[in-house]
Formats: sequence, structure tokens, C-alpha cells
Amino acid sequence: MALQKWKKLSEVELFQNAWWRYKKDETELPSGKKGEYHYVFTNGASLIIPVLDDGRIVMVNQYRYLNNRESLEFPCGGVNDGKTYDETAVHELEEEAGFIAGKLEKVGEFNPYNGVTNEICRVYIAQNLISVPSKPDETEEFEQVILRPSEIDERIASGRIWDGMTIAAWMIAKSSICK
Repeated sequence: MALQKWKKLSEVELFQNAWWRYKKDETELPSGKKGEYHYVFTNGASLIIPVLDDGRIVMVNQYRYLNNRESLEFPCGGVNDGKTYDETAVHELEEEAGFIAGKLEKVGEFNPYNGVTNEICRVYIAQNLISVPSKPDETEEFEQVILRPSEIDERIASGRIWDGMTIAAWMIAKSSICK
């Protein structure tokens, strides 16, 4: 049986910044009851898992303001207006991790918080890496950390890797990486 869908009556953008838009939709439920739905709208995100020739994985450690702590993550960034997921993956890999990939393969996608955002994050595996200078923007600072897959698993289990997008992407990509 198909679930009944809500009807969008109108959409208003309440706020916009460089990374996302905050919107409010007027909705109608299948019962006919009208209401509002507030959400974060994005063009999506590209997350990249860089794999070195020896099988180790490149991650980036960065400061996360909202939790006031460092976070070990895979390179990831939002898709800007006029850009594609693939273009964003290439850009973020270079900007955050300092690599260009000879091979970049999409392996899956997910929504990081489906009650709050429409964002779809595409997950890529990058291989045949060529080192280049990283190019962080003024709001970013990255420390490169190289781990074996087993070390990533250990850090997730212990809570040292706590970023939800990194954990979800690892679950999607791990079987392709650890063959």
C-alpha cells in the first residue's frame, strides 16, 4: 500500500546564507488539515572517501563550532548553485584533503536528517590520488589524518568519530573499500 502524500500549497524562503536556505511551506495533509513545515533546503552535498594506494584512508580533523570540539571526518561540502555533485566532489577533495583523484566513483547516497533537511549527500570513493596543496576557505582549518579501515571502525565504536555523515558514508562505502 502506498502512503498518502502531503500537498504543498505554497513555499516561502525565510532566510538564506552561503550554505543553505531556511524555508516554510504551507501544507495540506491527506485529511484536509492545513499546516506549516519548516526546513533547511540545500542543493545537496558531496562526501569523498580518499583511499591511498596502500588501502589507508585519508580523513580530515576540523573544529566544529556548534559542538565546540574537533571532529574527524571525510572531506565533504555542499553543492553550490550552478554546480554538480561531481564537480563539488572534485573541489572538496582538493580543498579539504589536498588531493586530485585519478578515479572518482559514486557509491551511494543518503539524507543526513530527513525531518529537518531535504539534503541528499552523495558518497564517493576517490582512488589513484595525486597530492596537491589544500585550499581551505577562511572559515576552515584542516589537519590530515591517515587511518587503516580497522582504525576507523575502532574510532566509530569508541565515539572518537562522532560525525553522523562520516559514519553513514563509511557504512555505505566500507564493503567496496575492504574487499
